[in-house]
Amino acid sequence: MATTERHNQGVAEVWRAFHEGHPTRVPCYFNIGRRFWLLTPWLNERRHTFQQYLEDPAVQWEVQLGLERWLREEPFQDTEVGLPAEWPGLRPDFQNIYEAVWLGCPLEYRTEQVPDSRPLLKERKGDLVSLTIPDPLHGGIQGRGLEFYEYFEERRKREMFAGRPVGKPILCGGGTDGPFTVACNLRGTTELCLDLYEDPRYALELLEFVTEAIIVRVRAVRRFNGAELPQQGWGFADDSTQLLTEKHYRDFVLPFHQRLIAEFSKGGPNSMHLCGHVQRLLPVLNRELNVQDFDLGFPVDLGEARRALGPGVMLRGNLHPEVLREGPAARVRAEVAAILRSGVMEGGQYAFCDGNNVAPGTPVAHFLAAYETVKELGQY
Repeated sequence: MATTERHNQGVAEVWRAFHEGHPTRVPCYFNIGRRFWLLTPWLNERRHTFQQYLEDPAVQWEVQLGLERWLREEPFQDTEVGLPAEWPGLRPDFQNIYEAVWLGCPLEYRTEQVPDSRPLLKERKGDLVSLTIPDPLHGGIQGRGLEFYEYFEERRKREMFAGRPVGKPILCGGGTDGPFTVACNLRGTTELCLDLYEDPRYALELLEFVTEAIIVRVRAVRRFNGAELPQQGWGFADDSTQLLTEKHYRDFVLPFHQRLIAEFSKGGPNSMHLCGHVQRLLPVLNRELNVQDFDLGFPVDLGEARRALGPGVMLRGNLHPEVLREGPAARVRAEVAAILRSGVMEGGQYAFCDGNNVAPGTPVAHFLAAYETVKELGQY
């Protein structure tokens, strides 16, 4: 049997057993995004910039499909390798700034770095009263997303990639980075945190506006994409909640998270991505929002999380991206081993990955070191 076929059969069996509730070993994958491609010189040979990527759909076509092809060239995680029957549909990608820019924040490009947005309300917080929710399909950067979507749809009808067809595109904006995170983007993180003490009424008004905007956009985009609405379980993020005590989370943010869940979930189980120091919030999110699947960053102690949440909650993570990039391979293996031996494997509801988002320039040898360690020590 060829190496590719043997790998793919093994991966399929690992995931089948995992999803059926009797895992044979811990699955392993890595969160490798378009940032990785654009800021890794040995991949981005044409030196495309983020500005080109965010403004030219032809560059997005090249980068997104180029990354998909590269990910299928070498078996360093539990994903299929070799050319697919059909490439996944492209999605207009405006990185983590799309929500803030859609709501009016100026977009800022930075040399050799991801794009960012400047807080719209930092100096003039009173401008909140004049903000309105843009058109969720045609307004601002969402309108550009629709243009990119139409470009992808037209191009895939007349062109294949690497001899394979490209699937139907998906319009961007159907998820959210979370109401508190987006509110930080609009107001400024320090300013919003001070508002919680000095002007709590204003903080709640801002969170109300942001949450309503999220609901309007997600509802419209999901209908455009033909997605179920609501769905049994819904997933979202809110990384900036790491800045909050449990009391501040309950007082200011939990009601808006509950609104999102009520709007888009039939009750769960729900899922959540959280970078940062969120250890104290995990039991609250589990109980109050029925979050049963956590994608966690490197600051979280996964063994402690397992003991706090019990064996039935799905945990994902959380090798430090800088350890994965800088190595050496011996250190990568040691750090992976420590995670696997922390107790997180209890119950079989654990998938190993980075925590969170692979850093540009990470060598393939370090992926392989992590993967081989998971295959060796992640057995049940």
